[in-house]
Amino acid sequence: MSSTAFAALLAFAAGLGGAVQIAVQGRLGERVGSMEAVTTAALVGCTIALAVLLLARRSLAGVGDAVTGPKWQLLGGVMSVFIVLAITVAGPRIGIVATSAFLIAAQFGLAAVIDRYGWFGVERVPVTWARAVGIALLVVGAALTLRR
Repeated sequence: MSSTAFAALLAFAAGLGGAVQIAVQGRLGERVGSMEAVTTAALVGCTIALAVLLLARRSLAGVGDAVTGPKWQLLGGVMSVFIVLAITVAGPRIGIVATSAFLIAAQFGLAAVIDRYGWFGVERVPVTWARAVGIALLVVGAALTLRR
């Protein structure tokens, strides 16, 4: 399997996991509270990540390197907590499909801006009319998911 195919399969699997995560986090949040659910998810995730890191690298040195590097590169962790909080709150209120749709539409929109300007050191990718129309359709589609 090529690295491109593997990356696409991994991203697809993450999308499936995201749908499960929205459903599960929403139920947990209703049962124990949103902040408690987010904290639980972060602790479980941290425990698994540390175990996998220790099995794969046999060291925590890379974590120290990450923390001592540019602070903006730690935004991934901040965003993870924010995303889990958002889906914990939104999922039970607007449904899994609508929550996923708004998350994806917003993600595509900002991703296009990040690509366009090369923020965070990524390669610049122009925003074509087709890309802009596709993102606009995603936003319209997200809005339509609120109709039941």
